Amino acid sequence: MKRIIVPTGYMGSGSSAITDLVAEFKDCQNEYKSYEYVLLHCPNGLFDLEDKLLIGNNAIRSDEAIRSFELQMKKLYDKKYWWVGNYKKIISPNFMKITDDFIKNIQQFNYSGYWYMHEEVNAKMFIKLLIRKPLKMFTLNKIRFNKVLKYSDGMRISYIKDKEFYKYSNEYIYKIIKEIAKGKENIILDQFLLPFNLFRVNNYFDDKLRVIVVERDPRDVFIINKYIWQARQLCVPFPLEVNEFCNFYKKMRESEKKCNSNKVYRVKFEDLIYDYENKVKEITKFLGFTEKDHVNKKSRFNPDISIKNTQLFRKKEYLEESRIIEEKLKDYLYVNNLLIIGFFISIYTCLTKYNL
Repeated sequence: MKRIIVPTGYMGSGSSAITDLVAEFKDCQNEYKSYEYVLLHCPNGLFDLEDKLLIGNNAIRSDEAIRSFELQMKKLYDKKYWWVGNYKKIISPNFMKITDDFIKNIQQFNYSGYWYMHEEVNAKMFIKLLIRKPLKMFTLNKIRFNKVLKYSDGMRISYIKDKEFYKYSNEYIYKIIKEIAKGKENIILDQFLLPFNLFRVNNYFDDKLRVIVVERDPRDVFIINKYIWQARQLCVPFPLEVNEFCNFYKKMRESEKKCNSNKVYRVKFEDLIYDYENKVKEITKFLGFTEKDHVNKKSRFNPDISIKNTQLFRKKEYLEESRIIEEKLKDYLYVNNLLIIGFFISIYTCLTKYNL
């Protein structure tokens, strides 16, 4: 495999444009188009497992971490109608075998024992307790019963060191990617990483990885969420009251731990459209392709079509809310440098023409 290409962004920022653009290049595998691969960063995914085992670990935390990770991977594998799931079909029937092998590698101890979460009552335990009480009365406590626990396999413990954890995790990730790629040289994994996880990339990936982060003017992000996605009854990831949106968006962006890795390239969604040729050249170079590799140019991402989805905030019906966002999120607004340069060139030309 030559390249693992990960388009990502900030919920509604337009990363699917990169997914479509890169799919136009020769030998780029993208069977499920904009399907999002979340096993690393979802709740109780691999990154949560990392934090639990490598930061402030103890026996109880370790047992919970391993069980929660295993359960979440089973959910992603089994649930056919979960839009981020169905790994049995989308990734491979071997997914859980690969996951089980990984857990065996990182789990260091398994002994008879329990803690308070093992005593948490569920339906199966409740039935056992109901049956046990009358039996005890009937036998005058002569029969001794084992303690009713949620799990029957004791404590699952790991005090694994950082280096060893990353070694096994790297092997795990690349085995899964190999299953997805099905022999293809280049693979596109939409949302396999998020901007907030990129500080981790050097621990998990080699130089095959290329991440493209797409940013977008928050005025358009707000409008798309409130007036387009909500109207279509789609998932809306942001607050829909404009002041709350501004506060939420700012806190979200400020929470990001910046990453300066050479595996990461950042681009404005608007520049993909207004400065298409230059940005495509930059992306081509970043991915290690040549212009000849761009064999299906504009077949999936056409800037002449996508331009209709830019600067929605200029429409009259959105102006009031857009001005609030302009005031509160100045650092994240899109500034078209090409238009600014053109404006000053026009002024200079006029001044020169009339000797002013």
